[in-house]
Amino acid sequence: MNVTLRQLRVFRSVAEGRNFSRAGDQVGLSQPAVSRSISELEAQLGLKLLDRTTREVVLTEAGHSFAARLDRVLDELDQTLQDVAGLASARGGKVRVASSPTLSANLMPDCIAACAVQAPGIQFLLLDRIQQDVLDSVRSGEVDFGVVIEPSEADDLHCESILNDPFMVVTLPGHRLTEKKASVNWSALDGQPLVLLDHASGSRRLIDQALERHGARCDVKQQLGHATTVFRMVEAGIGISVMPGLSLPPEGLARLVVRPLVPNVQRAIMLIRRRNRELSPLAQRVWRMVRETAALSEAPAAPPTKAR
Repeated sequence: MNVTLRQLRVFRSVAEGRNFSRAGDQVGLSQPAVSRSISELEAQLGLKLLDRTTREVVLTEAGHSFAARLDRVLDELDQTLQDVAGLASARGGKVRVASSPTLSANLMPDCIAACAVQAPGIQFLLLDRIQQDVLDSVRSGEVDFGVVIEPSEADDLHCESILNDPFMVVTLPGHRLTEKKASVNWSALDGQPLVLLDHASGSRRLIDQALERHGARCDVKQQLGHATTVFRMVEAGIGISVMPGLSLPPEGLARLVVRPLVPNVQRAIMLIRRRNRELSPLAQRVWRMVRETAALSEAPAAPPTKAR
């Protein structure tokens, strides 16, 4: 049965005023359009709702029964539409976001702080997870959206790049690669012992690709899950490291030396959500805040280092 909302509203106006012209004025239709709408509704229902003469409009028994129930139905529908439309201007609620560890530590705190200032009614809930778990959380709908390193497979996701983060080499002071040098070539890493993030990190795939592309064959001594552990291993002399700029603390590394790698290789930081699934208005607002906060964040070309 193909009954339209317009037909129902037209019938209610006619039933209340018992006049096609006045009903047309109320709903913004001409008298012929009102008559046509009533005829179409009756055809769909298979019932005559109105008896029309040149002098009056009279409800049939079916028309009386229909009109008596229609008021409540349309009133409830109007309230429902108002409630749903109100979601667009809602100021309070929870938004769940998942991000990979280096981003959780060095980008998301500023995003959460910005949300607290700009939208105090929104509860920004962060899930700190390895990259694959972030992707799974987004795909399952457990979170509204995620913040990740550019994924290798994302055909089912909508991705938006918000920040480019360059890779750096991290060594002990006095190391021949970084001593008195402003930058280090990727090819110079050939033969070096490395301490790297493990393959659960979204960065590891990009680091391996860059090393191979520049002909650097390295001995990976340790593969670790946390940036802090990598830095401690470098401090202990186990090897040097290649790390993304955002993994470095803002105050620098007191006992290590950091230099940019050239040619410049960057990882793309991306917002991701399920493709063909619109975010709620609240989640859209948080998405924009994360994007704007990231735009203000610039991974330094050479983070400060106290070691000399």
